Order: sequence, then C-alpha cells, then structure tokens
Amino acid sequence: MPNATLSDLLARNRAHAESIADDHFADVLEGQYPPVVSLCCSDSRVSQEGMWNVEEPGWLFTPSNIGNLAWDREGDVDGNLLYPVAHTGTPTVTVVGHTGCGAVTAAYGAVTDDVWPEAPGIRRRIEPLVPVIKAALAGPVDDGEGVVDRLVEYNVREQVAFLDSSGEVPDETTVYGFVYDLHATYGDERGRVYLVAADDETAPDALRELAGAENASAVRSLL
Repeated sequence: MPNATLSDLLARNRAHAESIADDHFADVLEGQYPPVVSLCCSDSRVSQEGMWNVEEPGWLFTPSNIGNLAWDREGDVDGNLLYPVAHTGTPTVTVVGHTGCGAVTAAYGAVTDDVWPEAPGIRRRIEPLVPVIKAALAGPVDDGEGVVDRLVEYNVREQVAFLDSSGEVPDETTVYGFVYDLHATYGDERGRVYLVAADDETAPDALRELAGAENASAVRSLL
C-alpha cells in the first residue's frame, strides 16, 4: 500500500508551484468563466485535467463523486455541477464514467446479491445508483461477463438524460456523456473517452455524425 507523507505532499506542491509561469493565473484572478464543467467519477486513476489535456487554469470546472451522479438525494441537479452553469454561464456539461467503476460494481452487488457497503456514508452514495442498475438489468443491459462496463455506460446515459430534461439546466446548455476507457474495453487505446450520449441522443450513427468523420472512432457503445 503506497503512503503519502506530509513531506511528499509539500514536495509535490513545491514542484507544482515552481513549474508554473508568473502569469499562469493572470487571466482568471478576478473570476472564472469555464467553458466546460465535467462531472466525473472520483477515481484516483481518472484525471479530469489529464483526459481533456488541460493545462491552463479556468478552462475546466471539475466536480466529481463516486458513480458520477448528476442528482442529489432530493432529486435536484447536484449543486457542484449546477454552480458553474448557473453562475458563470458555462455552456457545456460532460458526464464521464469509466470502465471498472467501483461504485457501479457496488450498486450491482446491492441489486443482485443484497450486499451493501458497511459504512453508512458510502451506502448513502450507492443508494441513488440502485434504481439505475435495476432499470438497466430489467431493460437493455444483459447480465453476465462484462456487465459492469455495460452498466457504467447505461448510467452515463441516464445522468445525461436527467440533465437534459431538468428545468434547472438552461436549454442552450449542451450535455455530453462519455466513458473513459481504462481497460481497453471499447478499443485498443487506454485513456480514450468514448461518446455515448449527447443531450437526448444515444444512437451511435447520430453521435458519429455529430462528432464528425475525424472523430468517428471515438463513438462506440457496449449496449
């Protein structure tokens, strides 16, 4: 099990601070207007800035939670996601799941074997995923080998559909759904994202047309 000491943390921050230019924050010191808010699963293997090749500050607003849930326990749009849309005019939302998701795996175990996380706080984060998993298994998702990754994709589609239909999200906001491929499940290249939804559209042919010919390989589906 790796360990990070206080010395490790401070050394990493020192290296970060020394690596950035004096004017690195010049354009965003007085406020932020990020063009993209990316809701991602909070997994240590999945870097939001990394997957979008972001180096400049102020471009990406990065809320995350286990299972990349777009709604809170009351059924409203999660405030961490809604804040930049409502207060800084962010026009583009991405929801990003990833292959091998532990939260989806836990929700699948709760549905199929009635096995739940022991910690109450973790259970509360898994519970909102359970209806999604039940609906998936009763509908388009086949159980069996590889089911977790199919459920990951289904969950991303459901989060996008929720945001697209929510009255809290302006009509002019575009919502995209992606799966980040850690395991070369969708293709041969680890670290690629694959477009699986755009607003109310999930048909691969329509998504390829939307993405353009140069990005056709980035549209794939397990469903």
